[in-house]
Amino acid sequence: MSKPITAQEKTEIRKQKILETATEIFAAKGFHETTISEIAKSAAISEASVYDYYSTKENILFSIPSMHMKNLLTELEFHLQLIRGSLNKLHASLYMQLHYYNEHPDFAAVLLLILKNNRRFIDTEAHIEIRNTLKIIDKIIEEGIQSGEFSSDINANYVRIFLLGALEHIVINWLIRQKPNNLMDAFEPLFEIVLKIVQKEKKMPDCPLIVREEGKINHVCY
Repeated sequence: MSKPITAQEKTEIRKQKILETATEIFAAKGFHETTISEIAKSAAISEASVYDYYSTKENILFSIPSMHMKNLLTELEFHLQLIRGSLNKLHASLYMQLHYYNEHPDFAAVLLLILKNNRRFIDTEAHIEIRNTLKIIDKIIEEGIQSGEFSSDINANYVRIFLLGALEHIVINWLIRQKPNNLMDAFEPLFEIVLKIVQKEKKMPDCPLIVREEGKINHVCY
């Protein structure tokens, strides 16, 4: 016999339904063109109930990332503990973030097209959760530097800014222009650039003999 749903569980189910519905409508119509009445109707929940959980439309908007960030962070932490090597961890973490956007395009649109430049959003708990999730990248880079796998000349903070900025640019281009057609096709070319940034430069081997041929210098190593 199944366990009956508690009042708290019913509340959480309703709140999630509201956020999922709002995400879909915000992504399709934009924040300003969407009304709470429209969200309530699409979620099959009374407008009064929506106000019981979220006092304003902006409050709904600011609550959307929390659910997704918790899911993404859980996935990242689970998979990264099974992976060895900083480069492999960096590859996996960036891939999983891009894949999450690919699987949740409406959320990607809300986060990157609506919330990204909202100054009030910066002071919310959801924004703190986003920053905590992204700190995983800093940790991986710093571990790679400490272990000698990554170049000691790189700055973890600036590398993370570049990587996530490039990732967001790719996703925004995909959302607006549908290019690339398959978002995940952009990952490996991006990571090829990442490799050039974080990996140590390969030093040329010492060559005891230098041979000049037709004006060119050729290194002959034994």
